[in-house]
Amino acid sequence: MAFALSPLPYPDSALEPAISAETLSFHYGKHHQTYLDKMNAAIEGTAHADKSLEEIVAASRGADKGLFNNSAQTWNHAFYWNSMAAETTAPSDELVAGIEATFGSVDELKQKLKDRGVGHFASGWVWLAEKDGKLSIEETHDADTLADSGFNPLLVLDVWEHAYYLDHQNKRPAYLDAVVENKLNWAFASENLARGTVWTYA
Repeated sequence: MAFALSPLPYPDSALEPAISAETLSFHYGKHHQTYLDKMNAAIEGTAHADKSLEEIVAASRGADKGLFNNSAQTWNHAFYWNSMAAETTAPSDELVAGIEATFGSVDELKQKLKDRGVGHFASGWVWLAEKDGKLSIEETHDADTLADSGFNPLLVLDVWEHAYYLDHQNKRPAYLDAVVENKLNWAFASENLARGTVWTYA
């Protein structure tokens, strides 16, 4: 069964000025689509063809680098699109309590997310995650993912250069500041926390 590209939850221009319609068009329509196409080609006619995306990620980790990279990036990008909203939303009381217990305040968490994103060397992802009732900030490099990690990811920031270079050139801090302060989908994070299990690709 071939996977379809998960639809964006907003129009191409909805994240401006943090992320332009041009960047979204390339990132979603070219990068994300290419990962998906390569994954679909790799699983066609194999035992993976009837598995969920999460099962493919887990099965290919350490066993098939090409399939892992493309399946993980397909999952990561779909999760990333949902981690943002046209207008930032409010976290639930449960999420606020968890944030305050671990980071002190929502503002302190935002700053830590930005700092970790700026400090992340080369390409990768910065996650707000939950495990055993405790929140944390996690980093994964290149295509690596939290989809099969034992963590419950709540939000993610993409720090690959193609996520921001057309809009902010080499200024990753400007991109992170714009997204974290204005575009994070705290309602999505709240849903992920309340569900208590890893979000599934659809």
